[in-house]
Amino acid sequence: MKTQILAIPKEKIALFYFSVLFGISIVLPLFHSQYVTGPMVNAVLFLSAVLSGSTGAMLIAMVPSVIALSTGLLPAVMAPAVPFIMLGNGILIAAFLSLQKKNFWIAAISAGFLKFVFLFGSSRIIAGLIVKKQTAFAAAAMLGFPQLVTALAGAVLAYGILKFLKRI
Repeated sequence: MKTQILAIPKEKIALFYFSVLFGISIVLPLFHSQYVTGPMVNAVLFLSAVLSGSTGAMLIAMVPSVIALSTGLLPAVMAPAVPFIMLGNGILIAAFLSLQKKNFWIAAISAGFLKFVFLFGSSRIIAGLIVKKQTAFAAAAMLGFPQLVTALAGAVLAYGILKFLKRI
């Protein structure tokens, strides 16, 4: 009796992970809580960077903000924040991918910090684009320290999943 080994091409595995993570990124903003959604979205971003590569991860980085805006997690008056959030997600992915070979935690903490710095710095620009001052203050608060907390919590979640998958 001959034993055959079934080998799935690496590209198909990456496509599978991309599809699953893309689907998850569509559903997550429906939870309507920054402290629930934020860590999970950031975990998906870290996971997609490792499992799908930079192109897949960058595509996924755009989805949650659009879904959050269209479902009301982000009020319509905060639409000017969406491109900045997408860019912040892209910064997280790029920084993480550039450092991940050295150490997961150095990469994740640095990436989360850079995303936080970018969004915190951008919050003044975004606040200036929002007409209602009360909403502008809420946007600035949302794009501040909570971004660092949710990015680091997402890194912890992603680390656990990647350990389970034996990818780190």
